[in-house]
Amino acid sequence: MSELDVRSTPGPPNSGSAALEGRPATPPVGESRPRSQGALSALAEVAETVILTVIIFLLIRTAVQNFRIDGDSMEPNLHDRQFLLISKLAYRFDEPRRGDIVVFRFPRDPERDFIKRIVGLPGETVEIRRGQVFIDDQPLAEPYNPRLGSYDAPPITLGRDEVYVLGDNRNNSSDSHTWGPLPLANVIGKAIIIYWPPKDWAIIPSYSSAMP
Repeated sequence: MSELDVRSTPGPPNSGSAALEGRPATPPVGESRPRSQGALSALAEVAETVILTVIIFLLIRTAVQNFRIDGDSMEPNLHDRQFLLISKLAYRFDEPRRGDIVVFRFPRDPERDFIKRIVGLPGETVEIRRGQVFIDDQPLAEPYNPRLGSYDAPPITLGRDEVYVLGDNRNNSSDSHTWGPLPLANVIGKAIIIYWPPKDWAIIPSYSSAMP
């Protein structure tokens, strides 16, 4: 029997006792709850905090994702072992734009993630002549100053759900000039911030003004 369970005893008739047979008396004011109740309350608070933390984490992961660059295909603008934040919602509310840097599942091996820059948009015809990109037979101005390639790529007209992507380090990049258009369904998100190492911290510029 708990120390708070006080069993009443019968008193003489009309004795004025407030205790009734079979009903516990009110515990003294200021008496603490049993330890088991306190422990359960603490566990419930911890569980609520953990659940809330998991929910917030999952919500954030639906919006952004981190990505580490592996290789030099985006030189001179992005560098090996830099860490980026990727907006996974960028194209839920907007269309891909020329000049965007995107992370995507490699069409020939979806287990691998690549990072490249969009140079050709749906419906356009893209061609590369001696390293110069042409869009619908017009030379493309590229203000992000890529390292131009030394190759040619034949004209290709993009489908309604395709883009043409190239690395900024053109001669050292596996991209659309070798394996073809990128389906938009493979895009994971748009690169928005370099956050590591700290000395490289920067918002990645938008080059949507880049036009043929």
